[in-house]
Amino acid sequence: MILSRLFLNPRSRDVRRDLADCQQMHRAVMSAFPQVESDAARHELIVLFRVEENLGNSLPVLLVQSRLRPDWSHLPVGYIAANAETPNPDSKDLARGWEYLQPGTTLNFRLRANPTRKIETKTGEDGTRRNGRRVELRTEGEQIKWLTRRGEAGGFEVISVRAAATVPNLRVTEEAKRSGYRGEPRISDGFRARLTFASVLFEGVLRITDLDKFRLTLEQGLGSAKAYGFGLLSIAPHRPQAL
Repeated sequence: MILSRLFLNPRSRDVRRDLADCQQMHRAVMSAFPQVESDAARHELIVLFRVEENLGNSLPVLLVQSRLRPDWSHLPVGYIAANAETPNPDSKDLARGWEYLQPGTTLNFRLRANPTRKIETKTGEDGTRRNGRRVELRTEGEQIKWLTRRGEAGGFEVISVRAAATVPNLRVTEEAKRSGYRGEPRISDGFRARLTFASVLFEGVLRITDLDKFRLTLEQGLGSAKAYGFGLLSIAPHRPQAL
């Protein structure tokens, strides 16, 4: 897997448009990869991304994880910041770092997610089970439980502050909703389908419980709305603070 980091130019009209519209940002990211059929893109390319803003740097950062190495030359002129202090864009192969992961390894993590649950999934009178619809989880308690369940299925656990504690060593930050528009405006009235996603930023410490499942989680991401900037699980070595 390849992780790319791009410092974006906030003065670029294209960048400002894409930061304000998750569908446009999706298109910008996917422009760096070969075109594939929409139903095969996730399986073939496994692209995840996250936009980081207000990190002590005036430049927004785009992180993109993918199976294939991207070609960023298709981005508009001036999209990538020219005055970054490090190589821009920059890419690295994650394989070497992931080789050192083992069951029991503790890691710092960062995840922007769209915590939801499905409702209205009961079987209809004709015996067909409804797909239901997703609704956002609004409270911090619900959001933490969502992450805990996802971790159990994804090969990790969120570490508690102390052995007897039930509150995870976790910071949960509710962010402004991410929005955008799908499709082209209708000729009749200019209407476009609006996309809106609840956004929650999780930061904390996790422990690997099942290495195979955890590697799959790293590759495929967590939760829904992965095409729109959610689900990328970033990890880093955890160094406990000295007492």
